[in-house]
This record gives sequence, structure tokens and C-alpha cells, in this order.
Amino acid sequence: MNLEQLLAYSNHNGASDLHLVHNNPPQMRIDGSLVPIDMKPLRGKDIEALLFPHTTAEQREEYFENMELDLALDFKKVGRFRVNVYRAMGESAIAFRTIPTVVPSLDELKSPDIFKEVIKREKGLILVTGATGSGKSTTISAMINEINANYHKHIMTIEDPLEFVHKSKKSLISHRSVGDDTKSFQNALKFVLRQDPDTILIGEMRDRETIGAGLTVAETGHLVFGTLHTNSAPSSINRIIDVFEPSKQNQIRMQLSSTLIAVISQVLVPKIGGGRKAMFEILINNAAVANLIREAKNHQIYSQMQINQSETGMKTQTQEMIKAIKEGSIRIDDALKYSNSREELKRILGK
Repeated sequence: MNLEQLLAYSNHNGASDLHLVHNNPPQMRIDGSLVPIDMKPLRGKDIEALLFPHTTAEQREEYFENMELDLALDFKKVGRFRVNVYRAMGESAIAFRTIPTVVPSLDELKSPDIFKEVIKREKGLILVTGATGSGKSTTISAMINEINANYHKHIMTIEDPLEFVHKSKKSLISHRSVGDDTKSFQNALKFVLRQDPDTILIGEMRDRETIGAGLTVAETGHLVFGTLHTNSAPSSINRIIDVFEPSKQNQIRMQLSSTLIAVISQVLVPKIGGGRKAMFEILINNAAVANLIREAKNHQIYSQMQINQSETGMKTQTQEMIKAIKEGSIRIDDALKYSNSREELKRILGK
């Protein structure tokens, strides 16, 4: 099979990812587990021969210089894919991630009602966090889609690489890809205010410069979406603060306490009968939470999330796991496997 046929086969089987690694047959990730394709093992040169016809000379030069390459591929008859090329034992390997061609809506994803409320804010920071492959991009894309369909805004996305492609509806969409349209996240954020945006998506808040710029843009009257690789809402607060040197952490706490709107932490858990279920932990910044952030009492935020949830819209992942277990949609062992509070979940299940 050529690359397009291989990706089509992967999509046909409902795979979220496709992996090509030297001396191994291609493997698909289906419902979180790897499944090998019945093919002979590929060599590194075979893998390069599959990919390189779909890349530019500049991309190949970057790969051989840095031994890493991020890009997006779009096959009209198959779909769009996020691609990472890397070296393993001196040979080329590739990880493909399927990007749905149809942008989902919040209703189609059966997202919590609070998502439609937080996106109505004119300014502030909304963080969507989770491990790689937890559905962060899908959730943010659905929220962007909701704004696009209902409000007259200028939405700018800064991504590496570009994933979901939105068509302008009521809003105007400007997609920017790092490497093709801007040199870096920091560079794009340096000039973004001159481009008259209302809503800004920062594809990944990787370092202190990007995080600091994102906080400043949110502070100046813009709605900012960002992602982090953290596994719970409270740990996301710690991650942002800890990335800065101690002398600046008080200032960051003040900024974060005033700009943060919400932290949505998620994980995809295998469902009984097939597929995966998104489990959300939701932190909404209110006066009590903001005060805890300012006073460096982050360890008390989790307890605050459990108070008056019907009014605040907050929820913990453990509560969502227990609910899904009682509904019969996930297994107990899978809940424990994916839990960010395993001991708490075991204690409640024991009762």
C-alpha cells in the first residue's frame, strides 16, 4: 500500500493513530490499544519512501538537520493528519494522528453545559489539559466552532501544526501555522494584538515565554484558549506558576487569579462495548478560587471544586468516574487505570 491507502485503511478501522517504526509492521491505535496491520515489517527506508513524496525539500532538510519534524498532511479522499517524524535506533519512524475533517459541535460531543457559558466571556484564559491523545484539540475545536457559529468575532489560531480547519461562519477565522505563517508561538503572540483579534487559540503553551504572553494577551481584553499536558485541573495551576522563576511567581499568581476563566482537564476512557468516553474535571475560577491562587494555597483548590457544584459548574474526575461506572458505561479497572486520583477512587468504590 502507498501512504494514502495505508491511512485510508487505518481510518476505515476507526483508528485514532497510525505508527510506522523500523522492523515492525504498521500499527493502528483503536480505542486506546495498538493493533498491528497484517503486513511485513517496514524498514526505515521504506518509511521514508512512503512519506517523503508528500513533503517539501525544506521539510526534509529540517528533518535531517533536527532529527524531528512536525507537519500536517491533507489527502482529499482520506482526511487530514497530524504527523511527527522522528529517529529511533538510527532509523526513521512516523506517528500519524487522524484529525476529523468535520469540526464537531459541543452538542454532538455531549459536552457539559458549562462549556457554552465560559465561551461567552469577552476576556480571560480557558485551559484544556490532558495527556497526548486525550481529546484536547477536539474539545477546543468544538468550543471555537460554537463561537464561530453564534458570535461575530475575529478568531485567530496559532498552532504547530495546524489541525482542525474552520470555515468562517458568523466569525472571521485566521489560521496561523508555526513554521509556515510565523516563526514561533512567541513571535506570533508578540504581534497578535495588532491583528485585531477577539479570540485567540494557542495550540500549545510549552514554555514560560508562551505562557507569559498568553496571560498578558488574556489580561488585555481577549478570550484566550490554551492547552497543557497536565492530568488534573489543580495541577495545571501549579504547572503555570512553577514554570517561572521564584522571583516572578507572585506576579504570575496575581495575573492568573484575575485572568483565568476555567481549567478543563480530560481523559478518554474505553467504553464497554467499544469506543471511548471523555471524562472531564472542571475548575471554574470564582472569588474563592482566585483568592487561593493569589495566596499560594493551591492545595485547597480541589476541596473548593467540590462545594456548591450545581451553582458553580465544577466537577472532579473521580465524581465523573463513579457516575460512569454506575451507568455501566466504563469498567472499574479502566476507571482506576485512567484516574488522576486513584486512591480517592478506590476509597469511594470500597465504600
